[in-house]
Amino acid sequence: MAAHKFNRVTLLITHYNRSKSLEHLLKRCVEENLEFDEVIISDDGSRPEHLEYVNKLQSDYNFRLITTPVNKGLGNNINKGQDAVKTQYTLYVQEDFEPTPDFAPNFKNAIKLMDEEEWDLIRFYTFPWAPFPYLKDYKFGYAKMLFKPGLWHLNHLKFRLYSDHPHLRRSNFFEKFGRYVEGQRGDPTEYTMCMNFLIKGGKALLFNGPDLFLHEHGAIEPNTMVRSKWKLSNSLIIKMARSLYLKGKVINSTIKYNKLKQ
Repeated sequence: MAAHKFNRVTLLITHYNRSKSLEHLLKRCVEENLEFDEVIISDDGSRPEHLEYVNKLQSDYNFRLITTPVNKGLGNNINKGQDAVKTQYTLYVQEDFEPTPDFAPNFKNAIKLMDEEEWDLIRFYTFPWAPFPYLKDYKFGYAKMLFKPGLWHLNHLKFRLYSDHPHLRRSNFFEKFGRYVEGQRGDPTEYTMCMNFLIKGGKALLFNGPDLFLHEHGAIEPNTMVRSKWKLSNSLIIKMARSLYLKGKVINSTIKYNKLKQ
């Protein structure tokens, strides 16, 4: 099978204490014959045994490893990784994803759209239980992500044009949207970038077919980001409370968005 070469793209992978998952991702990229201008792994102060394993992986996979002596959080990890990118485009992936066989041909179309049009972000994955609510079919199986600011659109996911899930972006992303906030947990870090993306008029596409990446396929290692158990409960009372909570979240996010727009 011929290699799929993406010479103007750097694959940026963020990693923290999941070296086996990282190995699986790198292996799947090789199996799918994906070749990038460079692969950068940005490690967030992983435990010695994981960092040692990542270093050993360099004998089998060609990548540049960027480390930090202590854990500084998701924002710092993405910032230092993105700072190291030298190519026109960045494919950002966290270590617990893997590409599907359909990724390469659809990724070529994503690059074509980036080259010919003014998109800021093209996404390749969305949680099946939390799909983005407002889409409009566009080209090559991609859909425009539409932000509807009014309070009559009460789906809280409408603020999530940006996502930390696998996506293609221009490597000068920080120039338009700013750097990731540091010193916060993962979810607030992502939410702040979501708001920055909206305020700065970010334009995003989402692949509207089967996801082009799989998440935690086979559950190789435990997730390092643990969320509150009540958010995952199937209790009817909890579900009702969560629904009210999310509606309130839409109102709060709308107020914040309007203030930032002024």
